[in-house]
Amino acid sequence: MPMDILLLVAMAALLVFMFWSSRRRAQRVKAEQEAKQRAMVPGVKVLLQGGLYGTLVEFDGEDLSKPVRVELAPGVEVEVHSQAILRTVEDEPVTEDDFIEAEADQAEYTADVADGEIRSITEDRAAATSDTEPGDAPKA
Repeated sequence: MPMDILLLVAMAALLVFMFWSSRRRAQRVKAEQEAKQRAMVPGVKVLLQGGLYGTLVEFDGEDLSKPVRVELAPGVEVEVHSQAILRTVEDEPVTEDDFIEAEADQAEYTADVADGEIRSITEDRAAATSDTEPGDAPKA
């Protein structure tokens, strides 16, 4: 008999814990959704579910069934469902070191192209599948 009471108390405690944790999680999700809607103002950069980045042009926070307009490139706007927006994106400031490193990478790439070290994919495949030198016609 005392074991039955202990089992009932444990089951009741488990039910109370499950109810409490699900309510807490629902409140957290609701708060995150509200914060996301407050951040959705025209001009903010967003990330879409397809991996595209764009600038928010039009968003109706009251009626989420209306499509959202996002500008992907200057003059290129698309309409997507409001749930297609994953999050807003913060612009990271470019430091002088980042700029210098990007210039060095570009100069190195330009030098490799000028020296003929960069080959096309078809040239690489032809060189790998035949005994010819790169640039020669493949054997028939």
